[in-house]
Amino acid sequence: MPLSERAKNVSPSTTLAITAQAKAMTAEGIDVVSFAAGEPDFDTPGNIKAAAIQSLQAGFTKYTPTTGIDELKAAIVKKLAADNGLEYQKSQIVVSIGAKHSLYNAFLALMNPGEEAIIPAPYWVTYPEQAKLAGGAPVYVRTDESTGFVATAGMTAKAVTPRTKILVLNSPSNPTGGVYTRKQLQEIADLAVSKNFHVLSDEIYEKLIYDGNEHVSIASLGPEIKKLTVTINGLSKSYSMTGWRLGYAAAEPEIASAMGRIQDHSTSNPVSFAQKGGVEALAGPQDETNRMIGEFDKRRKVMVKLLNEIPGISCAMPGGAFYVFPNVSGLVGKSWNGKAITDSDSLAGYLLDEAKVAVIPGTGFGAPNNMRLSYATGMQAIEKGLHRIAEAVAKLK
Repeated sequence: MPLSERAKNVSPSTTLAITAQAKAMTAEGIDVVSFAAGEPDFDTPGNIKAAAIQSLQAGFTKYTPTTGIDELKAAIVKKLAADNGLEYQKSQIVVSIGAKHSLYNAFLALMNPGEEAIIPAPYWVTYPEQAKLAGGAPVYVRTDESTGFVATAGMTAKAVTPRTKILVLNSPSNPTGGVYTRKQLQEIADLAVSKNFHVLSDEIYEKLIYDGNEHVSIASLGPEIKKLTVTINGLSKSYSMTGWRLGYAAAEPEIASAMGRIQDHSTSNPVSFAQKGGVEALAGPQDETNRMIGEFDKRRKVMVKLLNEIPGISCAMPGGAFYVFPNVSGLVGKSWNGKAITDSDSLAGYLLDEAKVAVIPGTGFGAPNNMRLSYATGMQAIEKGLHRIAEAVAKLK
């Protein structure tokens, strides 16, 4: 029996595939330095784990309301007001199984077949695939180092058509670490309002921000853009809770209700006791998150410095998240033992084979001249891995 066209049109996740390959090599006893995974290397803070354990021991192991428990929704409402200047009711919050799930619910709730989603490139690999799963068509706005990896309102306007339904924003960005300024977001908000399209604002990296950069939620820039925006966030990155699978969306009542109905018939509720941990994450002490941000900042600077010392590689300083996105076009055309470097895919394969270092090629992000390295790993691994990359690059002729 043939597969559905939907299944055939969706590409696998490059990031997950390379991460799995690196882990498999490590399991075989190979000393691999991996810069592939998009998750903090820190443990989940103890107070969060304790809250979940306590709820388990108390028997909080049954179904909850599909869109999350009231206690967690209340904590999210309070967080959005305090951190983002956003006022929502609990009925406008949908808690899902990770921010990726929240995004998927939003795509399904908003897109009709043939409608378009504008996606700034480089982009997180999942955005275009989710648009396609919803029957939509991704439309890309190309950015690079010269624009700070930010799609301005002027650039975005050129991609708007009568079929435009959604603009995806991710600030700070995966994979680039790019951060939109308040002025840039205000201009994009004005465009969205004038052309009447929705904004999916993925703010999962909002707390991981450096150099005095400001995180701004586009929905906070006025009542009209707020009505058009679905704000997506979660606990995976800021609280090192990747495996807990807790994300959430805040939206207009009609959109939130639609997302809840979709979730009713796909997954039902997020894990009960994980939600109790989520309450503690948002309402409890933030010391461990702040410590993690400080460590990421140190690693970021070291990684950028070491990359820029390698001939053929140039790396801009990211303003947020925990990735660097160096340009490796200076190595294209070089070779080793008869194998040519033609793009970041072939370079990533060479580095894994020759240097035993796992990086993510930029092709899956819409940027074949770049590669993504995560600094969500220890300083010793960063120095060791970059030394290996430098040695491997020096062999290329």
